[in-house]
Formats: sequence, structure tokens, C-alpha cells
Amino acid sequence: MKKEIIQRMVSGFLMGILIAYLITIITSIMKPGGQYYPTVPTLIDQMGSEINAVLFQLLFSGLYGAIWAVSSLIWKNENWSILKMTIVHFLITSIITLPIAYFTHWMGHNMVGLVRYFLIFIGIYAGVWLFQYISWKNEVKQLNTKIQEGSR
Repeated sequence: MKKEIIQRMVSGFLMGILIAYLITIITSIMKPGGQYYPTVPTLIDQMGSEINAVLFQLLFSGLYGAIWAVSSLIWKNENWSILKMTIVHFLITSIITLPIAYFTHWMGHNMVGLVRYFLIFIGIYAGVWLFQYISWKNEVKQLNTKIQEGSR
């Protein structure tokens, strides 16, 4: 189990960096002028330089990915209901990643920013959860069909 946790932490850390980097590219493409925006200006101001802001964001993006990767182990708990796994996973990911979003300035530092962050978070979480649920349900259905065909 320790080996799997470490593997997930490392792969999640790298995936978090990759996703954050892709987001900065997409965001930069959407802005006019052809410039690359590696991070939000408010983070640059807070960190004192662009390189400090990028390094800070890199570290927290990796941490964000590692948290998601390790917390996905919850879905392997066969003794819990899907509802319990969903609630625990949602609470862990939302509570732990909120400070990351705040400190990296991925959200506004006011009540509107907090509400907007949670609405977006819940929307994305629900979408991904629904997609996964449908995928798992189809996989179980296929396995049951194979079992029924094999028992004939």
C-alpha cells in the first residue's frame, strides 16, 4: 500500500504540473496579443517576481495533483457505499485544495471568488463523477454479461 501511495503521489504531482501548464497555455491563447501568461499577475506581485510566482505555482500545482491522486484510493474501499466514498472524497479534495486555489490566486480573494470557486469545483466534480459512474456501471454490466455467458 505504501508503494502505491508513493507512486500515486509522484504521478499525481507530475500530472498536476502538466495540467496547470496546459491551462496556462490555453489561457494565453485565449488572450489577445500573442503573449504567454504563466501565472496570474496578482501572484507575480505577491511573490515579487515572475520566476518566484511560476515556481510557487509549480509546487502547488504538483501538490494539487498529488492530493487528487492519493485521495482516489478512497474508490478502492470495497466496504464503503458509493455515497460514503463520494462524500469523503469530495470533502478531502474540496477542503484541501481550497487553500491551494487561494494561495495561487486561482480564485478571487473575496466572497464572490469563494462562491465562484465552489460552484466551478462542484460542477467539474459532478461532471467527472457522473462520467466515471457511467463508465463503471457499463464495465460491471459487461462483466456480468461475460459471467452469464460463461455459466451457460
